[in-house]
Amino acid sequence: MTKLEAEFSNLVKAFRKKHMGKGPREIRTTFCRNWAICEMEGHLSPVEKFIATATDGKQALRTARTEMVKEMYRTHRPVEMEELLGARFVDLFVDIDLDQDIGMSIFVFDRDIPHKTD
Repeated sequence: MTKLEAEFSNLVKAFRKKHMGKGPREIRTTFCRNWAICEMEGHLSPVEKFIATATDGKQALRTARTEMVKEMYRTHRPVEMEELLGARFVDLFVDIDLDQDIGMSIFVFDRDIPHKTD
């Protein structure tokens, strides 16, 4: 992971901690054109892991960890990420595997992210 990718990962973690109370344990970011692709592990709190054991709980948790996260980024513009990349945030795609506690977030920006091989 380059220095820029590591900095972006740290911003994602800080943003989620600020707005959700907890960020993922580990984030790996890769840039591809105008996308920042984040692989994440360790999302779920002990309470969420318990909720995920119930069928209805799993669906509610999945919705919270996808749709509500996307809404959070729409409501609270990730200004620090935009400043770091020199690009405007456009959209976010999110998915999570609750059984493995891993997820993917793809941040879409309005221009390509310059690659530096630090």
